[in-house]
Amino acid sequence: MSKVTTSDGTSIFYKDWGPRDGQPILFHHGWPLSADDWDNQMLFFLAEGYRVIAHDRRGHGRSSQSQSGHEMDTYAADVAAVTDALDLREAVHIGHSTGGGEVARYVARAKPGRVAKAVLVGAVPPIMVRTPSNPGGLPIEVFDGFRTSLLANRAQFYRDVPSGPFYGYNRPGAEVSQGVIDNWWRQGMRGAANAHYECIKAFSETDFTEDLKAIDVPVLVAHGTDDQIVPYDDSAPLSAELLKNGRLKSYDGYPHGMLTTHPEVLNPDLLAFIRE
Repeated sequence: MSKVTTSDGTSIFYKDWGPRDGQPILFHHGWPLSADDWDNQMLFFLAEGYRVIAHDRRGHGRSSQSQSGHEMDTYAADVAAVTDALDLREAVHIGHSTGGGEVARYVARAKPGRVAKAVLVGAVPPIMVRTPSNPGGLPIEVFDGFRTSLLANRAQFYRDVPSGPFYGYNRPGAEVSQGVIDNWWRQGMRGAANAHYECIKAFSETDFTEDLKAIDVPVLVAHGTDDQIVPYDDSAPLSAELLKNGRLKSYDGYPHGMLTTHPEVLNPDLLAFIRE
């Protein structure tokens, strides 16, 4: 397996497919998943001639189950370790959910020439939790509930999330895929409980406002209006306003996991943005 070792000795697993002279696209997964959540998009862009790369965040998937580092600064540093090791230049970074926060933090700090564009899909920036400066955020009790459920029965919690709000399978008339639910559970249970527990704080309480303001490259902000995990009104429109070169694209009625439920729509839209 392909891995990069970070400065603190953590091993970061990654997939790297496609021509080495093709423009690289790096995919950043959501909580508590892994690089496998991007298989559909990786195959799509591979067929279009791109070099496609996806890593497992530390404590997730096949990367080391490290004791520490489960916060955005270290996540971004781990991404930098991968891009440096592979010497990736003019790359496109696409992040979903927590991965969108990771993209914002990394791109804001990336070395010149490393990043060409970025995409935030159903992403957690600017900040999820309710604060005096973010009155439209979710109350901290929501995330305390996540932690309680994880501690009580992680295996059941990782059934309940994908079978309900993540993919909108709790909506009337939803076409439920048991395979998708099982794959979400499989990815989640492969990761470390401590990493997943601490990551809840990372994705819910990190303020990405200054990161978004610092990004110069073009950024597509894509979000479903029926996102039950990262509510639309307090995320995508606010992020697009903070970006110097941001574009908001809304998907009416689409759920948080819309990359999986509607790849036939999302993949061509991502390709069009990258090719512009």
